[in-house]
Amino acid sequence: MGIARRIALLFRVKANKTLDRAEDPREVLDYSYQRQVEMLAKVRRSLADVATSRKRVELQIGQARQSTERLQDQAVQALGMGKEDLAREALTRRSSALSQIDQLQPQAEALQAEEDKLTVAAQRLQGKVEAFRTRKETIKATYTAAEAQTKIGEAVSGISEEMGDVGLAMQRAEDKTAQMSSRAQALDELMASGALDDAALPVGQQDDIQAALEQSRGGQPTIDSQLAQLRAQLPSASPPAQLETGTPTTREGDEST
Repeated sequence: MGIARRIALLFRVKANKTLDRAEDPREVLDYSYQRQVEMLAKVRRSLADVATSRKRVELQIGQARQSTERLQDQAVQALGMGKEDLAREALTRRSSALSQIDQLQPQAEALQAEEDKLTVAAQRLQGKVEAFRTRKETIKATYTAAEAQTKIGEAVSGISEEMGDVGLAMQRAEDKTAQMSSRAQALDELMASGALDDAALPVGQQDDIQAALEQSRGGQPTIDSQLAQLRAQLPSASPPAQLETGTPTTREGDEST
């Protein structure tokens, strides 16, 4: 198979698949029914035209017959009055009218036969159109029910395209939520361990707050407790001499006079 034929075949296959996906059987049925109704309307118009033509021919035949009867009476009256030439003229015209009737009668019969055929065809087509309409509505209702059932089944099973997109979006949301939760927990652990300082506060204020918290927990000893521990570690000694003050001390042996 040549490249051109393969490309043409591939194009037809793709186009067929595309049309099959885009085609709605309900729309096709409605279109087919509309076409049949239009065809029935054309048959009825043709039947009306044939009936009109037949009626026109029959009217001409009726007028010709009336004319022949009138001309027959005129010919009799002319002969009674002794006017043979008028009687002859009346009979000549009557003969023409009879010839016209003979020509119109087959046309009327042919139109009548055509009208009968069209009447039968219109009745048959009317029956087919009505049967097609009933079947069409049944098929459309069945297709609509099957489509709804299919969509419900796809929604319940989660295999439809819309539900698949919803599932993917939900999975992405869960992944992002888990990632943010892990990040928040990691930041809390780093903040608690002191690896990260609170950037919202100045450094000095951070140290003061931390010292106050540790002091309240008893984690950091105070200055007084540290001095007490140091005194306890020193050896026993005489108390330190009293520091000189503004009042002189009285020496032993010196007495005031």
